[in-house]
Amino acid sequence: MSETLLELSAVEARRLIGAGELSPVDLLDACLARIEAIEPSVNALAATAFERARDEARRAQEAIARREPLGLLHGLPIGVKDLEETAGLLTTYGSPLYREHVPVADNAFVARLRAAGAIVAAKTNTPEMGAGANTRNAVWGATGNPFDPRLNAGGSSGGSAVALATGMLPLATGSDLGGSLRIPAALCGVVGFRASPGLVPSAHRLLGWAPNWVSGPMGRCVADVRLQLAAVAGQDAADPLGYPAQLDPHASARLDPAALRIGYTEDFGVCAVDASIRATFRAKLARIATQVRVCEPIEPTALDMADAHRVFDVVRAQEFVASLRETYERDPALLGPNTRANYEMGSALTLADVTRADTQRTALYRRFQTLFGRYDAIVSPVSPVTPFAWTTPHCAQIDGVALENYYRWVALTYVVTLLTNPSMSLPCGVDHMGMPFGLQIIGPMRAEARLLDVAQALEAAFARDEALARPVPDLRKLRAMRGDVQADLRAIVTHPPGSAFVK
Repeated sequence: MSETLLELSAVEARRLIGAGELSPVDLLDACLARIEAIEPSVNALAATAFERARDEARRAQEAIARREPLGLLHGLPIGVKDLEETAGLLTTYGSPLYREHVPVADNAFVARLRAAGAIVAAKTNTPEMGAGANTRNAVWGATGNPFDPRLNAGGSSGGSAVALATGMLPLATGSDLGGSLRIPAALCGVVGFRASPGLVPSAHRLLGWAPNWVSGPMGRCVADVRLQLAAVAGQDAADPLGYPAQLDPHASARLDPAALRIGYTEDFGVCAVDASIRATFRAKLARIATQVRVCEPIEPTALDMADAHRVFDVVRAQEFVASLRETYERDPALLGPNTRANYEMGSALTLADVTRADTQRTALYRRFQTLFGRYDAIVSPVSPVTPFAWTTPHCAQIDGVALENYYRWVALTYVVTLLTNPSMSLPCGVDHMGMPFGLQIIGPMRAEARLLDVAQALEAAFARDEALARPVPDLRKLRAMRGDVQADLRAIVTHPPGSAFVK
C-alpha cells in the first residue's frame, strides 16, 4: 500500500487528502519508509525533521476531521533546499561555517509553503553556498544520481531532484542563479521551474534589485510544479522585484500540441555542447516535430549572444561579493574553492565593467523578446553533457576543448538567466548513455501560466512516445547498492554536524 501511495502525483495526493480518502499520516509514513530504504544509496537529504513532521501530519489529519479550510499543499511532505532558512531546523548552506546554524524563523518562501499546509520533512543537499552544478560539500557529502549513484545529480538543487526522482518526497524546492533548478532536474528526470524574478519571494537576493537568484518549485510532473508555484507566488513587501500575481493551481488551457510553434537552438550560438548531446537533441526534435505545428531552428544571428559569457561572469560575481565579503575579509580559507573564486572575480571588477555588462544584458533581453512574436516557446538542451562522476568537481572540457572556468559548462541555462524569461526543464526520455535528458523550455516574460500550459501539453505528448517519456530510476537496483555507495558519498565530509534533527 505504501509503495502505491508514492506513485501518486502531489496533485492527486492532495485531492485524496481533501476528500478524506488519504491520511497525511499514511502518506508521510510511506515517504519515511522509502527514505529509509533509498536514502543511503543517494545521500539526497541534509537535516531531517521526521518527528516534527509526524506531529504536523497528525494535526493535518485532525484539521480534515474538523472540516477546517485546507491550504493548497495541506498534508503534503516537502523537502526544502538547504539554502532556505527553516525555523528550528538546521540550515547549513552546505558550508562548515554554518554547521550549527538553526534559524529562529522560516524565510518568506518556506513560510508560504507551510502556510499552504506543506509539511517540511527534510532539508535537501546542495553544494557549498549553492556554488556549482555538482551537489557535494564537506558537511553532508555528495549526492549521487538516482540512475547511477556513481554519477553526479547536478546542482545546486541536486538533493531535491533526487528526492523527487526516487519518490522519497512528493514535492521539493530549489533555487536558481545559473541553472540550479533546471540542471539537476534534467540529470535526474524531474521538472524544475525557474519563474520570472519577483514572482516567488526570494531570500537569496541580497542585491534586491538584481533579477538573478530565483527560488521555485520542483516536482515529478508539470501539474505538481504548478500546484506548488500557485501556493507561493505573489508580492512580498521585502522583495523589491515582487509583483501581484495569482496562479490557478489546477487550471490548464489544455493546449493541442499540434497547434504549438516551437523555435529551437542547440547552443544559443555561443555554448559548448557535446556532440553526442547534440545528436540526442536532434533525434528528440525529429520526434517532437511530428507532434507540433512548427518546429524550426533559430538562426544564431537572431540570438546574437556573443556578449553573454562576460555578462554572466559579472552578474554572478556581484552576487558572491554581496554575500561573502565579510567572510572573505575575515579569512579567505573559510571559503571553498568555488565560492572563493567567485568572490575574487567580483572584487576585481570596476564600475565600468558592471555598467558595460548591464548595458549588454539589456540589449540581449530586448532582442530575445522579439522571438515570441513568432514562437509559443523556445527550446534547447539543459545540460551540454551526460552526467559525469560526482568525484569530478565540474566539467572541465567539452569535445576535447578546455572550458575557461568551473561553471562555463552550464552556459545553456545561464544565458537564459540573463534574459530573465521563465524557463524550465522537462523530462524528455534518455540520452546516448541511457541517462535522463532534459528539454529546456523558455516562455515569454512573466507568462508563467502560458509556459506551464505549453509544458503540460508537451508532457502529455511525450508520455505517449517511449523515446520521449519521463524515465524512472530502478529502485531495486538502488536498494541493492546501498552498502557499496553510502560510505563513498560521504567520504568528503570533514566532521558531522552537531545535530541533524530539530533543535
